[in-house]
Amino acid sequence: MDNSWREKFRTKAMGAITKRATFGNDIDLSDFVDPGSMPGTIADDVKKKSLEVGVDVSQIKSGTYFQLDHSVLLSQLASKIKGLELMPTDVALDKYEWLRDYYWKAVSVEQDKYTAMAELKQTKGYFIRSAPFEKIEQPVQACLYIETDGVLQAPHNLIIAEEGSVLNIITGCTIGNRAKKAAHLGISEFYVKKNATLIFTMIHSWADETYIRPRTAAIVEEGGTFISNYILIKPVRDIQSYPTAYLTGRKAKAKFSTIMYVSKDSIVDQGNRIYLMEEGTSGESSFKVVATGSAKVWSRGQMFGQAKDTKGHLECRGLMLCPTATITAIPELIAEHSETELSHEAAIGKLKEEELYYLMARGIAPDQAVGVLVKGFLDPGLPGLPENLQAEIRDRLSLLDISSGSGKREC
Repeated sequence: MDNSWREKFRTKAMGAITKRATFGNDIDLSDFVDPGSMPGTIADDVKKKSLEVGVDVSQIKSGTYFQLDHSVLLSQLASKIKGLELMPTDVALDKYEWLRDYYWKAVSVEQDKYTAMAELKQTKGYFIRSAPFEKIEQPVQACLYIETDGVLQAPHNLIIAEEGSVLNIITGCTIGNRAKKAAHLGISEFYVKKNATLIFTMIHSWADETYIRPRTAAIVEEGGTFISNYILIKPVRDIQSYPTAYLTGRKAKAKFSTIMYVSKDSIVDQGNRIYLMEEGTSGESSFKVVATGSAKVWSRGQMFGQAKDTKGHLECRGLMLCPTATITAIPELIAEHSETELSHEAAIGKLKEEELYYLMARGIAPDQAVGVLVKGFLDPGLPGLPENLQAEIRDRLSLLDISSGSGKREC
């Protein structure tokens, strides 16, 4: 494969390889390694772990992509599916010369050291495209799995919903029991064409010593809709992410929904921003965050009103279970046009005692009562998701363990 066209990106990446990110802690990427090739089959324990993030590799209803470390073990469409393409990104870039115009267009390769490293050390990633006016009813599944201890995984994903199409994607990112420490630098670029709808749900289930630096952006054209759902319910060492939606066409829409249960000593700096760039564009961003143990959480949101008749709303709800945990909500509204309408709401507090007493008065143990209220608070109700997937996510939340092995909560 001729990669000479990428030299300009590699040159830019080399110039940004020491550039720190605007937010979050700095990570020494030299601590992580490249693994060798992996087996061509998906082991039973790997299948079980992927189920925890909503990806069932035993069923290919529309399309399924599975990557273990740097190896693509599955990239397959259902036999009767039409109007959908799915393949590894490097294969797609070799197949379609026009796709190179999308590469590093929504996300800048020079953004920081993590985008730079993702270009220099790119490890596969997926290309997904829905054809014009096709409605892909069943969600496309994609799993990015880390198996090797100390690995650096850097996939680059390109997703295109062509004009008038509907595309629903479920991505699960997780780590095997044998990997104690790892880094994941996932680049995802979304392109939502005129009057298309793209619904993207990402479920993260990491481990105590994983460092996560996703870099994500969407460009949404006239009448297009981009819906992004993010769910984190397991401990992690350090996550910093700040996906961006650019609404470049009239009446384009974007909605970010974030649900996080942040426990132990996890560090999570999670946010998003929406640029309302054309007349009639609108954006929403909502965070529901539970912090326990000694977790530290930052919830950031930015809304830029840059054109007339634009509307944007930010909302953050935080629930503190321990006095040793912290949640910092940072909403920002930037009005750059006199006819934009922007608003935000933020509330952080603890569980209501009267609700706890109500449940305990009915014979529910204190820790169980806390669990009932936390799970109710985090109930997904995520926009655009099929009800069967909503039920699956609720099942995952029902397995949340808010207590330690001793039966007492982290605090």
